[in-house]
Amino acid sequence: MTDMDILSLILQLAWTFFVIGAFTIGGGYAMLSLIQNQVVVEHSWISESAFTDIVAISQMTPGPIGINSATYVGYEVLFNATGSHLLGVCGSLAATLALILPSFIIMLLIVKFYLKFKSSRLYAGTMDWLKPSVVGLIGAAAIILIIKTTWTGGVPNVQVVSDNFPDWKSWVLLGGAFVAGYWGKINPIYLILAGAALGLLLY
Repeated sequence: MTDMDILSLILQLAWTFFVIGAFTIGGGYAMLSLIQNQVVVEHSWISESAFTDIVAISQMTPGPIGINSATYVGYEVLFNATGSHLLGVCGSLAATLALILPSFIIMLLIVKFYLKFKSSRLYAGTMDWLKPSVVGLIGAAAIILIIKTTWTGGVPNVQVVSDNFPDWKSWVLLGGAFVAGYWGKINPIYLILAGAALGLLLY
């Protein structure tokens, strides 16, 4: 790649994550479906399975999952395109800073007005409408990691993401983690460690 191609890719990456940061409401998990749509579907920067790996690593490492995902995606995109670890780090910085910049700007603008409008019926109504949307975005992020939908002539074609669920053992791990977390109330840290250990043993 030429220097101009690399610069164009970094700028495109930064703009993509700036838009994601500007239009995401509900935190990191709600952000995942938007990130997946942009980096996997729209731009084809990384594969579906690579994105799932990034989400898993982002979940295990300290910090918000949305920002962690942006950092890993930025590195992966630039490293895959150039083979340079240094440019991969530049991609991480571009994606991460672009993602948090809209929130920073918006908070600076509205913090002085919050106390004035927090008792407003309009504000309360807006929050009531946003809460279900956030739940929907988080649910979409989970579904995206399991199934892939393509449209042909207006007809949906739904397929399981085979790279994420290659055999029956992966489905058992998914079901076991869900049961242990939802009904067993097992600490997520223990579930992550157990999943890593079982993955090493099974695969």
